[in-house]
Amino acid sequence: MVALSRDELKTLMEKHQGPCISIYMPCFRTGAESQQNQIRLKNLLRTAEEKLLAQGLRPQEIKTLLEPAHALPGNVLFWRKQSDGLALFLSADLFRSFCLPETFEELITVADNFHIKPLLPLLGNDKHFYILALSQNEIRLLEGTGRNIQEIELESVPKSLDEALQFDEFDKQVRFRTGSPSSPTGMAMVSGHGGVADDVKDNLLKYFRLVDRGLHDLLRDERAPLILAGVEYLFPIYREVSTYPELREEGIPGNPQGISSENLHRSALKIVTPCFQKAENDAIAQYRQSSGTGLTSADSGEIVPAAAHGRVGILFVASGRRQWGTFDEENGTVEIHAKRGDASKDLLEVAAIQTFLNGGTLFTLPAEKMPDAGDMAAVFRY
Repeated sequence: MVALSRDELKTLMEKHQGPCISIYMPCFRTGAESQQNQIRLKNLLRTAEEKLLAQGLRPQEIKTLLEPAHALPGNVLFWRKQSDGLALFLSADLFRSFCLPETFEELITVADNFHIKPLLPLLGNDKHFYILALSQNEIRLLEGTGRNIQEIELESVPKSLDEALQFDEFDKQVRFRTGSPSSPTGMAMVSGHGGVADDVKDNLLKYFRLVDRGLHDLLRDERAPLILAGVEYLFPIYREVSTYPELREEGIPGNPQGISSENLHRSALKIVTPCFQKAENDAIAQYRQSSGTGLTSADSGEIVPAAAHGRVGILFVASGRRQWGTFDEENGTVEIHAKRGDASKDLLEVAAIQTFLNGGTLFTLPAEKMPDAGDMAAVFRY
């Protein structure tokens, strides 16, 4: 599995050797119900085979095309790392799998391009955030939405202070005690010091620089909020070295070791929900204040080309809606279709993806909360 990044999204949007198969399914993380995950995937793969046969592919071609996905139901390690939703993308030249904190509806499409609209709620900055659980013995990165949370596997980030520094003498120089009566949260404190000793802080700075460097590589395209979870004396030390632009001032205090992802998620929502609501309200207010200046539009014929050229700074898309049509990138023209045709694409999806790829902000809203009539609305950068 790989992370869903801007680069990965670009890869999915490129032209691939068709047919392109997109599979979405909800997943159970644990318990007896989790056994349904493999069965559900097997059923979806059988449906994919039927669709491919109907399109004229030979059985051997289908077997080769679906072979990477057929290996998943029996892969024990794959299912151990499951989240709330699974998205698979297969073509003759590509295979990608994403375990994501989003409960997808069961869906399979076979077309000449990948269907990625169900990913849009994860691309918008309005309901997407990260939690970095810090301790000297463990680092965890969690990705959350308003409803779900998942842990992201960290490959280039040190797992502990000792691993980062290879400093065997650390415990001999500094004695820590945890869970003492004066530290009900399990906070680790330095014996004999009112704060953090200079030599301890120096080692923590080295540790956190390595953590930040690994996160920079992983989250280099992200602008979602990052919330720290850990004993409070670690927060200012980490902030001193952090290069992530959306690191929030408020954190989740207390030793995060042993605290479930779900509990961290609930604590983080108390911090980010007001921020998300403010961002949404501010964006809608900006749209209304800019109306009549030429910097706003609810016309998909104007918005889609503008998004492709990087002019859209803020895009609002109505959830659960589709608008069929075609977009000619060469001449910048949009054609609206009354119903879906063979060449039709969802123009809401096209505009949203182009806005995201060009660094704009995306809000997916209920139709009644849209700032203007229609299924999409935009604030232009110029």
